Amino acid sequence: MIHAAHALTFDRIIEYKEVSYRSGAVPAELDGYRIAFICDIHALPTDKLAAVVERLNALQVDLLALGGDYPRTGGAPMRTMEILSHAEAPDGIYGVEGNHDNFRNVIAAMVECGIMPLSNSGARARDGLYIAGVEDLWRRTPDIEAAVSGAQSDDFVLLLAHNPDITMLQDAAPADLVLSGHTHGGQITFFGVWAPYFTVKDSITRYGQRFRSGWARSRDDVPVYVSNGIGEYMVRVFARPQVIIITLKHV
Repeated sequence: MIHAAHALTFDRIIEYKEVSYRSGAVPAELDGYRIAFICDIHALPTDKLAAVVERLNALQVDLLALGGDYPRTGGAPMRTMEILSHAEAPDGIYGVEGNHDNFRNVIAAMVECGIMPLSNSGARARDGLYIAGVEDLWRRTPDIEAAVSGAQSDDFVLLLAHNPDITMLQDAAPADLVLSGHTHGGQITFFGVWAPYFTVKDSITRYGQRFRSGWARSRDDVPVYVSNGIGEYMVRVFARPQVIIITLKHV
């Protein structure tokens, strides 16, 4: 009963989750830097997405990162990117594709709307911060090494990868922090701590509960943060939709 009640109430309300990342890899000049991460939008209605952008603008973030799986029917990619382009992020908006995306349509829509697509590539967001992104693990050929190749040795490197499994298959060590989605927080869980589907099937992730939600580690011990995503795909149970706001802290 409590799971049904949660699915009908809290699990329909997007959470704006504040997360701190403290590391010596964060340059002193990036202390307090705020990154918003949105992923797995799927069939979220456009009015709700516009409300997310409005809320983000009130939260005053420095950069917006997009983690893939956008609405895909008809002209949805263009409408989605147009709405997201209104986010006020002084250092820009950057995005990668997901497994549900037609990457050509998504990349074209991003470019048209002034959003930087990252496709095994990267860009300098500001001095000391390099943001990289890889192609989708299921649909294309992700290459972490190529994505981070433009970073300098003293940069803080943020890597966007829709599917966190890539961090178990390739060397993620050149990145300081990885942001991923794809797993939807397990979609249907027992009190948010165990997703039964991930135990009986490996069709979403091959690593069980490892990348269900929140903090995890790559095979080479790089921090990976996995968002539940915000989309309306199917019922959620103790897997509340979320926008992640990560604040970098220099230690």
